[in-house]
Amino acid sequence: MAHGSESGSNVARTYLFAGGGSGGHLSPALAIAERIGELEPSARSLFVCSRREIDATMLSEAKVCFEPIAASPFSVRPRPLLRFVANYRRSIHTVKALIQRERVDRLVALGGFVSAPVVVAAAKCHVPVTLINLDDPPGKANRWIAKRCEQVFSAIDVGQLPRFAQRVVGMPIRRCALAPHDSKWCRNELGLDPARLTLLVTGASQGSRSINALLIALAASDPSMFADWQVCHLCGRADSDAVRRAYAAASIPAVVVSFVHHIGLAWGAADLAISRAGASSVAEAWANSVPTIFVPYPHHRDQHQQRNAQPMVAVGGAVIEPDHLDPTINAHHIGTTLRALLSDHDRRRTMQVNLRAHPPADAAVTIARLLLDLPDDQPGSPADAHALTGQGAIPTAAG
Repeated sequence: MAHGSESGSNVARTYLFAGGGSGGHLSPALAIAERIGELEPSARSLFVCSRREIDATMLSEAKVCFEPIAASPFSVRPRPLLRFVANYRRSIHTVKALIQRERVDRLVALGGFVSAPVVVAAAKCHVPVTLINLDDPPGKANRWIAKRCEQVFSAIDVGQLPRFAQRVVGMPIRRCALAPHDSKWCRNELGLDPARLTLLVTGASQGSRSINALLIALAASDPSMFADWQVCHLCGRADSDAVRRAYAAASIPAVVVSFVHHIGLAWGAADLAISRAGASSVAEAWANSVPTIFVPYPHHRDQHQQRNAQPMVAVGGAVIEPDHLDPTINAHHIGTTLRALLSDHDRRRTMQVNLRAHPPADAAVTIARLLLDLPDDQPGSPADAHALTGQGAIPTAAG
């Protein structure tokens, strides 16, 4: 098991978190583990993740103990299917040994392909399982896992399956996803001009090729729309050089990075954002009261990212634009919306006020208290901002 920190000797309970393959699965797990540690310092939190680089990067940065397993997504194609079966069996064996060695008291599954073999291993070891569902509708893996769980909580209301979850708890958010200070301070920390309006562009933990292509096209075709603005662009690794060149050629002030661990700095710097609509991204935008243009990932059959963003749209804090994949078409449709919001200070201000008027509760602490068998702290009430950040009134968000 990889270690980011030393474990204590007098341990009350040990919680194993299963999830990975993307930051969207790991960030909520880290948020819950963070609150467990605050509420019960003697408790331990361990992580099982995929072998993807993003998992090791995030968990190492968070200084937690983790073990990658050979889990892979299900496929009906012959060769990937054989690999899936072999990896599935190997993963169950690995996790059973881990559970027994670390004396795990409870498994907390965040869904996805990593969780399935871990849930099987937990059942074989008679370890109770809690599922935290992050999407509406739940994916196939989560629907399968839910039948094998003692508890099912959902970060988002699952309208199509009203009996799926025992409780809707909201989306858990890490403290590092909350702005640590005011916008000028955050901009300065990121190397931006503290006094300049800032557009945040993010495709989540691994970037978005189509959003990157959109901004490259807009910088080339209409750089004047960015007058008086600067850009903080989190683009993933593949496109960083091309994105950086596009802004430089258009003389648009920009900081371009592949990934920011303290994502709260980026949200805190932003006056407006363009983002994918993963559940964590929506929750972070809402928690930091950032007006946002959501561009849902277009390849999900169930289009759950569209539903993720809808509650934020409903309160008047966001808009949704479809991703047509073609940069020219996106530049016309999404570009029109972006141009209007960049130039309309009153509309952006109204969107921000709408978000602040509907502050979500601290879902991470709610889940942590449930896992620790502690009394509820008035579920659904806005979180105490000082308890979360020590700074301004920025609560964590519901999905």
